[in-house]
Amino acid sequence: MSGVLTRAGHQVTGLDTFFYEDCRFGSERGSIPAVRKDIRDVTPDDLRGYDAVLHLAALSNDPLGTLDERCTLDINHVASVRLAEAAKAAGVPRFLFASSCSLYGAAGDALLDENAEFNPITAYGLSKVLVERDVAQLADARFSPIFFRNATAYGVSPRLRADIVVNNLVGVAFTTGEVVIQSDGTPWRPLVHIEDISRAFLAGLEAPRDAIHNQAFNIGSTSENYQIRDVADMVRDVVPGCTVRYMEGGGPDPRCYRVSCDKAASSLPGFRTEWTVRRGVEELYEAYRTNGLSAEAFKQYYRLPRIQSHLNAGRLDSTLRWQSVPAAAGQTR
Repeated sequence: MSGVLTRAGHQVTGLDTFFYEDCRFGSERGSIPAVRKDIRDVTPDDLRGYDAVLHLAALSNDPLGTLDERCTLDINHVASVRLAEAAKAAGVPRFLFASSCSLYGAAGDALLDENAEFNPITAYGLSKVLVERDVAQLADARFSPIFFRNATAYGVSPRLRADIVVNNLVGVAFTTGEVVIQSDGTPWRPLVHIEDISRAFLAGLEAPRDAIHNQAFNIGSTSENYQIRDVADMVRDVVPGCTVRYMEGGGPDPRCYRVSCDKAASSLPGFRTEWTVRRGVEELYEAYRTNGLSAEAFKQYYRLPRIQSHLNAGRLDSTLRWQSVPAAAGQTR
């Protein structure tokens, strides 16, 4: 994200609680000034002077969100709304929120646009519905929220994630020789590369206000909806010598949805996607091969076990607040 924005000429400051600070993958690609702070503690003073807030922080994704649903809603919903209120109070004119297509939940095979009903089946998905509902009410002539309902992300990044479907399937295939499917492979998912998500946020920053004010956009490409079994076949074709294995007893995953991204393609000025899942699988395989990824090393990129290790070591309390503050990272503002 930061690389796309800085290359376009924007000055970027990060804000993070750094749960995954040591989950580095590959070589660093440059850094930005960063503020170490829990999203629940942000005040208007932290945001004064900025032209926009891009709100990406959340307990993500569904498995992590079920660790403690009350904590998930406190961070993902309550703190997100408070952040938007702080941005508005600080005079920040534009608030870009990383929502998710998971708010559509159990939707079957129908192709869903931004007017479709919400049917979240996890705390993570519910939190996105609640934030959109509450932050939309803050919109006025001086404050423009935008809601980017991102498809399921994939792609290489300096803080690699192993718990999102494409990254996971390729990583497990590369390190074990098997593409392992937990379900029966029939669920639909819209998929989008992290660089294309970043391009959407860039477009949201630069678009005329009237084009984006208080609107939601499904982010991805309508042609990039896949059943999980189709992604597994792509991985099998790219990773040499691997096979596909379906877990015994794996039934249909209730999280099943297809989305139309035609609105973003036609109405979000300057936005277009550049990646396909097949190309993303090839990118991931090459990155794993180049960095000599092992099965043991891959484990560190799963979010839920990382949080659990902090809890078990007493570094985090039950509300996921730091009890022993790690050394400061980056610069502070």
